[in-house]
Amino acid sequence: MSSSQPDKDRLIELIEAQREFRDVLLDDPHRPTYHFTNPEGRGMPFDPNGTIFWNGKYHLCYIYQNDDRSVGHSKDERNFDVWGHASSVDLLHWRFHKPAIEPGDPDRSIFSGNCFINNQGEVTMLYHGVGAGNCIATCSDPELDDWVKLESNPIIPIPAKDSTEGKLYSSWDPHGWTENGEHLAIFGGPNPALFRAQNLEDWEYVGPFLANNMPDVGEREDVSCPDFFKLGDKYALLCISHNRGARIYLGEWRDNQFHPEVHQRMNFPGGTCFAPESLLDDKGRRIMWAWILERNEPLHITEFTNPPSYGWSGFMSLPRVLSLGDDGTLLIEPVEELERLRLRERQELNIEVSADNDVCLDSIAGNTLEIELTIDRQDADVVGLKVCASPNAEEQTLIEYSSSTGELSVDVEKSTLDKSIEYYYYTMLFGRENPVVTKQVAPLELKPAEKLELRIFIDRSVIEIFANKRQCVTQSVYPTRDDSTGVALFTRGGSMMVESIQAWDIAATNQW
Repeated sequence: MSSSQPDKDRLIELIEAQREFRDVLLDDPHRPTYHFTNPEGRGMPFDPNGTIFWNGKYHLCYIYQNDDRSVGHSKDERNFDVWGHASSVDLLHWRFHKPAIEPGDPDRSIFSGNCFINNQGEVTMLYHGVGAGNCIATCSDPELDDWVKLESNPIIPIPAKDSTEGKLYSSWDPHGWTENGEHLAIFGGPNPALFRAQNLEDWEYVGPFLANNMPDVGEREDVSCPDFFKLGDKYALLCISHNRGARIYLGEWRDNQFHPEVHQRMNFPGGTCFAPESLLDDKGRRIMWAWILERNEPLHITEFTNPPSYGWSGFMSLPRVLSLGDDGTLLIEPVEELERLRLRERQELNIEVSADNDVCLDSIAGNTLEIELTIDRQDADVVGLKVCASPNAEEQTLIEYSSSTGELSVDVEKSTLDKSIEYYYYTMLFGRENPVVTKQVAPLELKPAEKLELRIFIDRSVIEIFANKRQCVTQSVYPTRDDSTGVALFTRGGSMMVESIQAWDIAATNQW
């Protein structure tokens, strides 16, 4: 027997443990069924990273936490972060690989970064090595299984805060690409910076990445998890600020600086959309994922226990296609591949709904659904629907649009009877000093005669709402009742006509 093989008793123990853990996950009423979900235990953070389309496959890496002490961590330290790795041919079903990158020397943990093709044609991973600085690994393997770190890592060490370098840049969340045979990279942080290199080892500081900022961006907002790419005839910077979550800039790229012209939020107070990452596929689509924050994890890293309370944490948004409309508007749509998961279609047409007179849809119910509807708002001010609703409305989540304010919202005040669930004003990972909110509100301006078009995906504890291809709201919810599966239409301030509503059960893609 090979020395790398466990003995028979150990194999039996592992098999039995796997069976038992599988049953725990299958019995979890809040674990998503068709959203990409962490198989590794804890994903906090669970950033999507290293996404790339390579050799006919979509590759997605993700951060998870490992409690292996072999790299010198003490029992009092936080579990170190690893990049898991999965691949798919259809964006729906994923094969898990061995970890893409693990800590070693000099990196004591692996934080965010990206994958790109270097000027030698190799897949290149640029990432932040905790305690060291920004680092690089390369791979020539067709399956992207065997990564080799540069011996010269870190390419740029973490500068001292009071040094000249420390005032110019942070060796923090990087994003790299090639342009005209040269390697370029953004180093994120409070002062996002541009670096360049002819080879992978010798990087030099160029200057500030942003030529200017936008009026609605606060002074305390950093640029982390940056992702820079051409979108239509513009350039886009997809990123987060740690205190507001996912967002995107659109603008011009010239003279080694990004000149933003538009800034758009992709997460709103009380929301759960964080750490976006994207790739360009062989169809020319710009596809993004984001980490959906959950309630079943503490916000303070000092509160971590092992294992997490439910045995797992961490899942992704559905893959979304970003594009620009003819008028330059950012369009956000779910990938068309999701339609392959539709089962048992139900449809109702021309439903008249009067003010304060809810219409319950007996034919449509469930907690793993896609719902598509078109609403003629007529003279109503607020139109919408209730989902994940119990028969007596003890639990329900409201999705509504207000014509007077031009806002799309998801109201979670009655989403759960679990009083421990709270949503905070900002998506802060390291503090709870912000006020609790019960309604996530996003802007959505519709023309006076424009109909409201919604595609809503419900997957147990997550709801994603795509509106008129121009807005998407992501929300975690945690109903406690088994019968919190109802759907009802409602309106306030007038009548509306639901011209069409279709619903499908969605087939599970997660193994468990």
